[in-house]
Amino acid sequence: MLRNKLLLFVLLMAGSLFAQIEAKLIAKNFDKPLYITNYPGYNNQLLVVQQDGIIRIIEDNKVQITPFLDISDRTHQPLYPADEMGMLGFAFHPKFNENRYFYVNYVDKDDFTIISRFTVHNKLGNVDSEQILIKLKQPFMNHNGGFIEFGLDGYLYISVGDGGSAGDPENRAQDLSNLFGTILRIDVNNNMSYLIPKDNPFYNDKGIKQEIWHYGLRNVWRFSFDKITGDMYMGDVGQNNWEEINFQHAKSKGGLNYGWNILEGTHCYPDDNQECSKDNLVLPIFEYPNDANYYKTLIGWKQPNMHGCSVTGGYVYRGKNIPALYGRYFFGDYCTGKIWSLNVDKDNLDLIDHTNELLESMNKNEFYLSSFGEDQEGELFIINYSGEVYSITK
Repeated sequence: MLRNKLLLFVLLMAGSLFAQIEAKLIAKNFDKPLYITNYPGYNNQLLVVQQDGIIRIIEDNKVQITPFLDISDRTHQPLYPADEMGMLGFAFHPKFNENRYFYVNYVDKDDFTIISRFTVHNKLGNVDSEQILIKLKQPFMNHNGGFIEFGLDGYLYISVGDGGSAGDPENRAQDLSNLFGTILRIDVNNNMSYLIPKDNPFYNDKGIKQEIWHYGLRNVWRFSFDKITGDMYMGDVGQNNWEEINFQHAKSKGGLNYGWNILEGTHCYPDDNQECSKDNLVLPIFEYPNDANYYKTLIGWKQPNMHGCSVTGGYVYRGKNIPALYGRYFFGDYCTGKIWSLNVDKDNLDLIDHTNELLESMNKNEFYLSSFGEDQEGELFIINYSGEVYSITK
């Protein structure tokens, strides 16, 4: 099984057994786009989340003047290229057509992570309907996590980074008395703020934050659920040496410790600590070297021969347009724009590098992969932080 298999980093170029794919431009001129999703029930409408707190509408491949939501007045505005704060996550309630609820994850102007619920009126988000569910002060400017997604169980999952700085100096990711360095799982299927699901792993445990589903994570920027199996995939951004993909089987009861800051990837952290114990830690199903320079990325310095320095988790492809890639997990790296897929159904993950064919179809030699997206049919999108959104097609 995937979860039991450790991998060496071996890049296999896409061969004749797999369909060639390309990136088709949908729209451009967005301001630091970070996520894209369908408007429920409308195949011709997409929503694009911008870091500045504005969610824009694409209708029939045209960006609309009126935004779906604008809470830029309460959202931290990016101040410099490496600024990790702002609006970071967005999700519709699974029963949106009944309750008109959607949720956002943003960092406000006072550096608090805010998880809020809004309602829709006349197809647009009502800015005055905000109900704050979670408010969490960020100790540093980085590692905010930021993604939110509903699982197949109907609960809301939230990624929270380790609080920032470097190396998790206060050991937050291994401390269950705080929410940092975790995936949270909460029940928002009520008129209250939220409830703790009774099957959460630490339910009724004194001294432990009962919202915690998993811990020992550094900064899960993007995670997703396989829409067929319910399995969970997490792209956890590394410190200095390793980027990793973590896995959770759909039947998991939660409470898994993914190792940070005891481990970085499958390796003891820091480098000079070779005596660490891996007992009771869940190792990544895949890791790759953090060998690109983040600051070179910020100034536009191309690093084509490097693997990357900031993993962007993606989705298991469950669409119909590219049958040869059905069941493969797509992910990539922000710093180098590389995009890979691996096989989730077999012991041999046979990694495929799709980067060149996608960049060639865009007529680009660089790409800042801020996020993937998935529509209601299982087709995938990719986002360039520089302002464009694309669909993956053949």
